[in-house]
Amino acid sequence: MTLSRRLLSIAVLSASFAAGCASSVRISELKAQPDKYERKTVSLTGTVTDSYGIPLLPFQLYKIEDGTGDITIVSRSTRSPSKGARVQVKGKVNEVAVVGGRSIGLHIDEDSRKVR
Repeated sequence: MTLSRRLLSIAVLSASFAAGCASSVRISELKAQPDKYERKTVSLTGTVTDSYGIPLLPFQLYKIEDGTGDITIVSRSTRSPSKGARVQVKGKVNEVAVVGGRSIGLHIDEDSRKVR
């Protein structure tokens, strides 16, 4: 294999790996430009400020705060992290509706979570 083919192979592998990774963002960025992140997978790190479930529904809700703002996380897990826990969440950005150009119900649909 020639040097140019090796470099091309490395570049293609690197690009495909980077495309599969969730971008790490601040909550203020999500709230300022929700359309930029809509339905994209992102990674957030923050502290759980509130945690609750709704009886008879198959999901849990919790809020995290990262120093720039807070956002609701919708989890399909049977347990939410406890208040005060430091978490890293990966998931898709979603919103309930857009009214007059404003995002209503901006949240993250959790794919995975690490409690630190």
